[in-house]
Amino acid sequence: MSHPLLQVSDLTIHGDGVTIAPFSLSLASGQRLTLLGETGSGKSLIAQAIMGTLPQGLTPAGELGIDGTSYAAADVAARRTLWGRRLALLPQEPWHALDPTMRAAAQITESHRHVAGLAPGKARQATQHDLAELGLEDAGGKLPGELSGGMAQRVAFAAASAGGAPIVIADEPTKGLDAPRRDAVVELLARTPQAGGALLTITHDIDVARRLGGEVVILRHGQVVERGPAERILEAPQTEYGRHLLDAEPSRWPAPPRLASAPDATPVVAARGLAKSRGGRQLFSGLDVSVLPGEIVGVVGPSGCGKSTLGDMLLGLASHDAGEIQHAPGHRLGLQKLYQDPPAAFSSHWRLSRLLDDLVQRHRLERAAIVPLMERLGLDERLLARRPGEISGGELQRFAILRVLLLEPRLLFADEPTSRLDPITQQQTLSLLVELARERRCGVMLVSHDPALIARLCDRQLALEENAEAASRPSAKAEPVSLA
Repeated sequence: MSHPLLQVSDLTIHGDGVTIAPFSLSLASGQRLTLLGETGSGKSLIAQAIMGTLPQGLTPAGELGIDGTSYAAADVAARRTLWGRRLALLPQEPWHALDPTMRAAAQITESHRHVAGLAPGKARQATQHDLAELGLEDAGGKLPGELSGGMAQRVAFAAASAGGAPIVIADEPTKGLDAPRRDAVVELLARTPQAGGALLTITHDIDVARRLGGEVVILRHGQVVERGPAERILEAPQTEYGRHLLDAEPSRWPAPPRLASAPDATPVVAARGLAKSRGGRQLFSGLDVSVLPGEIVGVVGPSGCGKSTLGDMLLGLASHDAGEIQHAPGHRLGLQKLYQDPPAAFSSHWRLSRLLDDLVQRHRLERAAIVPLMERLGLDERLLARRPGEISGGELQRFAILRVLLLEPRLLFADEPTSRLDPITQQQTLSLLVELARERRCGVMLVSHDPALIARLCDRQLALEENAEAASRPSAKAEPVSLA
């Protein structure tokens, strides 16, 4: 009988307020396993312990078997020679994985050359094939900072998988992607077990777990709650927590309270006839946008259609080619943005406590508001002692929400604000965001690739469509969305 490709025996992780109970798994050729659970349940830490990239202050114990060779979980150096060749990690945060000074195609080509060992010409051909397969034909010559979050995620995916490692760990590989590109990434992930490799996936997207199949493990607070075939776990979970997790899918959410707004209320922002081109391509033209106080307007459309660009224009962070934008009068901090990728919005060098202290002092805010908001967002006060790179992406996303709410904005452009959150935390966080928006009369433009989320949460919908043809034709439309 052949040995497992990946064996994890009694893995534990301790330190800095973290306790992961003994966790084991075994993945043979052709097998796949998906980890589900709330943000902070330990999913990403298990992946980091296998790779040997745990944050400072956390100590692993237990045994790992990688392609027939045994390693102590604490022996990090011995596993580094396997990176990219036998063991590959598709990272949760593309900004931590990509060189900001190197163009996208060059980063993928470098992996094909120096990890997979292809000749220069073959490496470039393989790169072009990867870019085309992921819908990135026009992205190869761009720097990571010039890419949308979804595009950067796909570039990091291509670079990490170029070495052809038979054991792949994918940490939230589809966050920030629209449905067609999410499905394309799932198909690419499935190729690893189909080719005889092993796949360990960490995701908050229950539909991704369904599509991948195999085995599913539900984690909570570092403990295995439920484990079994994906078909059984995701259709008929046996535990109360498993049922709670599935019930938090956006399609099952109750509708929030309707907006109570006077018919003649002054919009917090009103724009007429907006047009914008980028890279020689028309993103949209003739676009009208308005948001009332306390209103939640959903913004949808495929990756790269200009959703984030529209937000930057309305906030005064980017210019528009045509049209006009008017804002309701208010304080200078009234226009705020929740970024799709929070690592890009936080200084990596300072502890979170220092970053919040600086915000309070700089803008003379109420420090007493921090702890109650942390409690409502489900954030442990001990996280304040860590730096942004030392907490999960979901926790950092909630700190971004905390920070922007402290500023009491009148217009908030929320760009995929919960793409890193599990269904339970996502529902709690967005419910709180809507509640506070209604209370504070803050207009919110909410970007999401999840149509069920937009349909259940938003008062209206703005749909942006890809439009590389006639600039004179409006490429966006406003549609009412039923909250029933």
